[in-house]
Amino acid sequence: MSFENKQKRAFWFYPETLTGVETHYKHDNCRSKSEFIEKAIKFYLGYLDEEKSVNYISPMITETVKAEIKGTEQRISRLLFKVAVELGKLAHITAAVNGVDEEDIRELHAMCINEVRKINGIINSEDAAAYQQS
Repeated sequence: MSFENKQKRAFWFYPETLTGVETHYKHDNCRSKSEFIEKAIKFYLGYLDEEKSVNYISPMITETVKAEIKGTEQRISRLLFKVAVELGKLAHITAAVNGVDEEDIRELHAMCINEVRKINGIINSEDAAAYQQS
């Protein structure tokens, strides 16, 4: 920007504002107080424009995140369904091969519920094998 394009204007400032300008304009590598004030005004205008952008972008980000979460939930649900089917097949095969009766299944069910509560859902195959061998 050249000096010829500049326009002189009269603005009113509080004395403490001018003291702040006087104190800080050299620290901001400005050659003059006018340059400092112009830079400050441009910064504030950018801030106001950015605020408008945030109001536009924020809902877009929210909707994108919601869509991503919903897609992830659907994928996890499908995978859990497949795991449940495979687990059901294994349970039936195990019961058929070992000739387990209903009373044993009820006792095993109660024991597993208590164990999962106790270990907070963190299943460890080594601990289960050790339990079965004892």
